[in-house]
Amino acid sequence: MITTILWDVDGTLLDFLAAEKAAIRTLFAEFGFGECTDEAIARYSKINRRYWEKLENGELTKLEVLVGRFREFFETEGLDVTAAPAFNERYQVCLGDTIVFRDDSYEIVKSLRGRVKQYVVSNGTVLAQTKKLRLSGLGELMDGIFLSEELGAEKPNAAFFDQVFEAIEETDRKKILIVGDSLTSDIRGGNLAQIVTCWYNPNGQKADSTYRIDAQIQDLQEVIPLLSQSW
Repeated sequence: MITTILWDVDGTLLDFLAAEKAAIRTLFAEFGFGECTDEAIARYSKINRRYWEKLENGELTKLEVLVGRFREFFETEGLDVTAAPAFNERYQVCLGDTIVFRDDSYEIVKSLRGRVKQYVVSNGTVLAQTKKLRLSGLGELMDGIFLSEELGAEKPNAAFFDQVFEAIEETDRKKILIVGDSLTSDIRGGNLAQIVTCWYNPNGQKADSTYRIDAQIQDLQEVIPLLSQSW
């Protein structure tokens, strides 16, 4: 039986792509870059994902990711690459302005209070995640919040999860469930930490055999019956 859930935020509890699109379009206007089309945002999203995967693999630092992705994006779009640091600073603020829940995630988390312990585990910046969790109301529903910037280690690294395990009550890792949309961060991290993994895969993507996926769901409501199972 699961007693503890580790929730990812971006792309799991909250619709990250909606927040990303709104923030970038707002800042394109603010920086005088003109209109940012859906096609341009799609190009940015691919660049962004690649940079975050390099962070997860230990190839880049967080700062190199945050600024480097915009430098590459601006170069691709023919924009002023020197604006990348300032753009990123404003982006971290604007990213928390748009709150879109995935699958009634707020009500799901709220309904599980008192039944299981619930924690946020995120690689997002402290500035952006703190604002999102406050405005969404999710933060006050959690029993704790673990952000990689504060821990000094990123998911999927053991150093991240070791600090989580030191802080939470549950010691039996077969009773701890991580729920997230990222194979490289959440599922790989759960595998390395030897806890139960639940891949949130609403688009029905294919996964290779590299990962141990204990449960795969397309709607967050499907987490609830998993809690009573033995793993």
